[in-house]
Amino acid sequence: MRNKEKLPAINHAPFRDKLRTYLRHPVSLLGMILVVIAALATIGVLVALIVYILVNGIPYLTPELFSFTYTSENASMFPAIINTITMTFLSLLIAVPFSLFTAIYLVEYAKRGNKLVGVIRTTAETLSGIPSIVYGLFGMLFFVTTLGWGTSLLAGAMTLSIMILPLIMRSTEEALQAVPDSYREGSFGLGAGRLRTVFRVILPPAMPGILAGIILAVGRIVGETAALLYTSGTMAQIPDLTHDGLVMGSGATLAVHMYVLSGEGLHMNEANATGVVLLIIVLGINLLSSLVAKKLTKEKT
Repeated sequence: MRNKEKLPAINHAPFRDKLRTYLRHPVSLLGMILVVIAALATIGVLVALIVYILVNGIPYLTPELFSFTYTSENASMFPAIINTITMTFLSLLIAVPFSLFTAIYLVEYAKRGNKLVGVIRTTAETLSGIPSIVYGLFGMLFFVTTLGWGTSLLAGAMTLSIMILPLIMRSTEEALQAVPDSYREGSFGLGAGRLRTVFRVILPPAMPGILAGIILAVGRIVGETAALLYTSGTMAQIPDLTHDGLVMGSGATLAVHMYVLSGEGLHMNEANATGVVLLIIVLGINLLSSLVAKKLTKEKT
């Protein structure tokens, strides 16, 4: 008879020891149970939302919803998709440079104990806690009325760039602080200047963290409605290039488009279908960000 290969035995001792430890400390056992319940509840809520959106929206996804123009008979979402892409690009184009350079100044250039650093961080934390409707009112009073831009994509992008600036700045600052000081010391020891050290030594390993902040900002841009109702408007159209230009015309994003359709109550099926497209875009952005972050991390290791 051939000798049968013995499978490696599974060691249950660590699990049993951990269980005995929890049983000896009821408070720790209660804390573990609460943590597990909270994790399961969070996952359950997410799954329930995704299932609800897909079940109610997928049956109403038709080719007509992706036609070029919006009519009263066909609530097409294609203009909203174009406006969402334009709004996201403009907002990031404005916010990312300011956030990145501010974070670099706070971490790499500002001296410790500098009062200006405390003022900047306090201002950023205050901006991140302001409700989006307040940003919308500010954008309407300043960009739309005072500067005379009217309800336009540019006014909405400027408002959103102020909203996402603290998020990107704090994420970039934490990513830069996570880079070991030995990188800086080694670069300075080889004779490199501070500017060269920042852009050639510090930023590459910090890119995954910076990218994570930018992706979170994109998610907020795509899902924002309150601030855009007062700044970019609710028109379901692509701005006329010959008349207003691409950024000076009014247009609704996907989130605003879905809000308007559900508020009217006349196109609930189309609103549910728009929710599916919005969900796919958000999930796609998160998946793409994860892949890019992993690729950048592998390249730097």
